[in-house]
Amino acid sequence: MELNETIINYCNELKLPTTKEQYHTLANTAAKESWTYTQFLNEVLQTEVTTRLDNSKKMLTKFASFPAIKTLEEFDYNFTVGVNSKQINELASLQFIKRNENIILLGQSGVGKTHLAIALAYKAVQNRYKVKFTTVTDLLANAVSSKRDKKYDNFFKSVIHPSVLIIDEIGYFNMSKEESNHFLQIISKRYERGSTILTSNLVFSKWKQVFGGDKIVTAAILDRVLHHSHVINIQGDSYRLKEKKEAGLFSQENIKNTEELNSNLKKD
Repeated sequence: MELNETIINYCNELKLPTTKEQYHTLANTAAKESWTYTQFLNEVLQTEVTTRLDNSKKMLTKFASFPAIKTLEEFDYNFTVGVNSKQINELASLQFIKRNENIILLGQSGVGKTHLAIALAYKAVQNRYKVKFTTVTDLLANAVSSKRDKKYDNFFKSVIHPSVLIIDEIGYFNMSKEESNHFLQIISKRYERGSTILTSNLVFSKWKQVFGGDKIVTAAILDRVLHHSHVINIQGDSYRLKEKKEAGLFSQENIKNTEELNSNLKKD
């Protein structure tokens, strides 16, 4: 009993919660199976490390704030045009993070931009990189409120710290001058200090309208975003529309109206 209490105290001192919980079970197994001392020590350490890694991944996944978990294995390369599986596999090696390179995913709504962004970022989380997902709307709302509340420095620390920052849905609304300047500051702060994954429904020539028609701000943003970057232009129909068609949830009129809307977005 005294020895058990000593072991528990050591585990508490060394912050080994899994070892504290499992050492007795592992010791009994070691006795039954005649493990060597080295085998027993290896099992104890392996159990502790495995649990810590799992807990770390869970915490990083929670911090990332993904709207849903998406994986590369789930992505349908046959449904879209412009997505090269070889390129995606190369990005999945995560070397782009080590080189502080950006990824820009372009295409109309529903073609899988956000899926790929999350899948690559989730892969990074599994390799214990710190990742943060945000829509551009939420990002700018936080920037504006932090500026107003005199917490701008804290906001930028939260933006700079992640190894990968996903900014989703650029192009769905036009920014004010203040918002455009906030966005430029965010991109500038992360330039060559971290990887940023952007998704947009607009080609680059249309980005000026997003940033309030300001040529100088737009040029400055694109200059920093495109330097050290991988651009993936996805074409094809909407995954969500495809699923609704297959499920019989869309009438022919709804399908026609949605396809016309997507066609007009591409033109705009």
